[in-house]
Amino acid sequence: MALPGTGDLPRPVATADLSTANASQLRGPVSTSRSLPALTLVSHPTALRVGERLLLHGLPTGREVLLSRNAPDFTRPGEPLGLPLGDPFMSRKPLRFIPAGEGIRVVPDRAGHCTCAGEPLQGGREFGPEALARGVPLEFSGRVVVLLHRVPSSETEPPSPLGMVGGSASLQGVRRHIERVADLDVPVLIRGETGTGKELVARALHARGRRQGPFVSVNLGAISKELAAAELFGSVRGAFTGAQRDREGYFQAAEGGTLFLDEVGEASPEVQVMLLRVLETGELYPVGASRPVTTKVRLVTATDADLEARIAEGSFRAPLLHRLAGYELRLPPLRERREDIGPLFLHFAHQELAALGEAHHLAPSDPHAPPWLPAALAVRLLLHPWPGNIRQLRNVARQLVIGGRGQPCLEPDAPLPQEPPRPVTSSAAPSPSEHDGAARRRSTEVGGQELLAALRAHAWDVRRAAQHLGIARSSLYDLIERSPGLRLAGDLSEEEITRCFHACQGNLEEMVKRLEVSGRALRRRLRELGLGPKSP
Repeated sequence: MALPGTGDLPRPVATADLSTANASQLRGPVSTSRSLPALTLVSHPTALRVGERLLLHGLPTGREVLLSRNAPDFTRPGEPLGLPLGDPFMSRKPLRFIPAGEGIRVVPDRAGHCTCAGEPLQGGREFGPEALARGVPLEFSGRVVVLLHRVPSSETEPPSPLGMVGGSASLQGVRRHIERVADLDVPVLIRGETGTGKELVARALHARGRRQGPFVSVNLGAISKELAAAELFGSVRGAFTGAQRDREGYFQAAEGGTLFLDEVGEASPEVQVMLLRVLETGELYPVGASRPVTTKVRLVTATDADLEARIAEGSFRAPLLHRLAGYELRLPPLRERREDIGPLFLHFAHQELAALGEAHHLAPSDPHAPPWLPAALAVRLLLHPWPGNIRQLRNVARQLVIGGRGQPCLEPDAPLPQEPPRPVTSSAAPSPSEHDGAARRRSTEVGGQELLAALRAHAWDVRRAAQHLGIARSSLYDLIERSPGLRLAGDLSEEEITRCFHACQGNLEEMVKRLEVSGRALRRRLRELGLGPKSP
């Protein structure tokens, strides 16, 4: 059962568009009672940076935080030094994170610089407490993805990884519980959905408890009910047909160590009675034996079933539940720890790439190369419900890596199992041609002359020019910013706009031709300056 993985290394986001709100009305300290806003890297051209984090310390004190490609630094939890995002395709102009009561208002420097679930944050948008609790994916220039979420404000030095990948608050809580109970002899009951990694936690309890005996894992759901008692407690010769010799059970095999019983809710009534006796007396009766055998085993059990409901219906014994749950651990589903999705996916993908001899894709030497994990695919991974949790994520990572074998990066539109409809965060949903994942070409394939010709042919309508070139609209903005001879309407000075307005007698079309900028963006600038354009 593979959860947080071992080794080295929320539902769709709901938002409210407040682009017309007064920014001064939104300012105010974000609550610091229990959490602190943070950004966690999910996709980056240097894939090995996934999981690095930036804590937005200024927001709880009422100060806005600026983020650009050059500052501030992202660091791995527990490490003092880090690096800025540094992607050359990102804007040098900062994205603003502004306190907004219990929420955060995110304001990009221009349309297309930052998107949320494929939708440009035009004019800015506020994300409330519920959205922040689930996690908000923010995508920059179709290459970098960060998750805006919250972390405990009291978080200090993180505990030992214990063989688990991830730094979410819920996973850190699981680690702390393991540290507290690992060296005790009390039985532990692990609860969690299928695929959340219950066996991995049981192994961590065994290793941290420094047990001298072995770790033995048994899935009760995979043992026939007729043989379960003999398998667990052993049997003596002649106990049943075919029992030609004495046989040890799993309890005796785990002597001095840990016995992990998964799917304990599937135990038969006979096995439940025998388990209860072992927990109460430390003795067991092998099937067919007349004398008890003393056992010293640390019992760890797990279930994804509602044991209380089974007690109510009479299929599970309440005294056994009380004995099993000497200490109870709950494992969070993946949808409650979305900041761990990137590191987990990278961990599993690294294993598969290493087996294929293609691990070099995760550390490209060219900073202009497209990211191995495309931003559009990273956002879809974040928004996926993951009903199969970590096990499902591991299988998806294997499928995507093998499906992209021999390619420098994964396919942005690769299918995910049981994927929900693409999220729509406002009534003005982007058309397929505007979505980064729908681009037919890479922006690096578009030359300066081709870009200029497309803009002029479409009267500087950025959306139509992007469609003509077969690239995402956000990518077209990046091309404009990197082209020394081209400008955005936001780059024009008030004096230049006013002079051109009077020279063209307020004719917007003529102004667009002279200034060579987007007509829609220029119209907004004219309104800001109190100048009313005249339609041709």
